[in-house]
Amino acid sequence: MINVLIVEDDPTVAELNRRYLAHVEGFQLHSIANDCRQALKILETGTVDLILVDIFMPGMNGLEMLKKIREAGHGVDVIMVTAARDSASVKKALRLGAVDYLIKPFEFERLNMALQQYKVRVEAIDSCDTVCQRDIDTQVLDRQRKCGLPKGLEKHTLQIVKTAIDKIGAPFTIEELVKEIGVSRVTVRKYLDYLETSGMLTVELMYGSVGRPVNRYIPH
Repeated sequence: MINVLIVEDDPTVAELNRRYLAHVEGFQLHSIANDCRQALKILETGTVDLILVDIFMPGMNGLEMLKKIREAGHGVDVIMVTAARDSASVKKALRLGAVDYLIKPFEFERLNMALQQYKVRVEAIDSCDTVCQRDIDTQVLDRQRKCGLPKGLEKHTLQIVKTAIDKIGAPFTIEELVKEIGVSRVTVRKYLDYLETSGMLTVELMYGSVGRPVNRYIPH
């Protein structure tokens, strides 16, 4: 399980993020800190894997905390969850090693996507002693190579869909896949259409005793 520390001074927002986190498989709440100094003390336990932190915090702000984390050499990753939209904040967060940057307000689907992509990278690194260049390019460095992908599709989202299909391991419906990865039906349908046209899936109609037939996707 990936242990997550939420750093948020607004109790309502902290609770919302906690509820969001509870719906994502593979993640569990470690603790909630209402300021950055408290968060740094929690990090001394060494049991936190990922931090969700706002920039606008009382006293020390989120970017200052991220800098101190790097200076201290803590082995923890950070996702910024903030209302800060200025390019300077985004650049500084990325230069300090933030793995993602979510702008408030955001939907659960966007946080879920950030967490799923993070989990894919962690599992790719932890699954073997050495990695090839392709693994680094597609999973570790999060490069969005759009070669061969239609406009509107992202490589890492496609990887999440493929991973979920492999996990199901059998013919499935779009509803089953939506439930597995927690992404909207419209989004999932775009990627399934791409996989079908690429020859990686076959679609057949499944007839029930009542109601309209539904598509059943068969992986190759």
